[in-house]
Amino acid sequence: MYKLMIVDDEPQILEGMKRILDWKQYGFGRIETCESTEEAMSKVIDLMPDVAIFDVCIGKQFGYDAIRRLNEIQIPTNYIIMSGYSEFKYAQEAIRCGVKDYLLKPVDRIKLQQVIEKIIVEELGGTVDNMSSDHLNKDPVLGVSYDSLSKLVNRILLMIKTEYTQNITLKSVAERFQMNSTYLGQLFLKETTMKFSEYLMAYRMLLAQERIQSTDEKISSIAFSVGYNNLNYFYTHFHGFFGKSPSDLRGKG
Repeated sequence: MYKLMIVDDEPQILEGMKRILDWKQYGFGRIETCESTEEAMSKVIDLMPDVAIFDVCIGKQFGYDAIRRLNEIQIPTNYIIMSGYSEFKYAQEAIRCGVKDYLLKPVDRIKLQQVIEKIIVEELGGTVDNMSSDHLNKDPVLGVSYDSLSKLVNRILLMIKTEYTQNITLKSVAERFQMNSTYLGQLFLKETTMKFSEYLMAYRMLLAQERIQSTDEKISSIAFSVGYNNLNYFYTHFHGFFGKSPSDLRGKG
């Protein structure tokens, strides 16, 4: 069973974070909360949590300063920072102390879910295949159960799902696995019958489709939110994938 610690100086935030996910379903058998960095430092050493979620500002202290001190004494915990501030300096400090992600408040449940799944698979050597809900058991692009795929391919898919907004490539994934990119690409193709780049594009297209149909966001904003900095490139991929333009899909063209 995994152990979780949540650190925030607002009791209602702590309660909300305890309820935001079905932690038990993810294998977290123990959850501890702290309202100060001093209490957190003491509890971390005793609890040795697998995951700790720190607010960026806890009273007059900074969450990343506590994380930095814990890193110095080599506590093997995976840290997440949450913050009501989008200032780059906070995110920069969080990145410097090796946090797994920087989430803005109010914390998005789906985003947190993705980060936790990624930590479970990549850092804790676990799986998320036994989640009860269908959307967690079945890959939206491949249409097959995650149980039918190898652990390696599941890890690649999870990377795509958590980093699709970034410039993720087969080469960058291969480097993280310390594998040859050509060989990794062949393994992925053999198992999924799709090239890595084809899967990435399809995943981004499905997300874009969902946002186009369920929101009034500008198409340019949606394109950027799914990892396309070039709008023309997005339109070309979209039309090639769906056979229609984004505005046609929304019913305004």
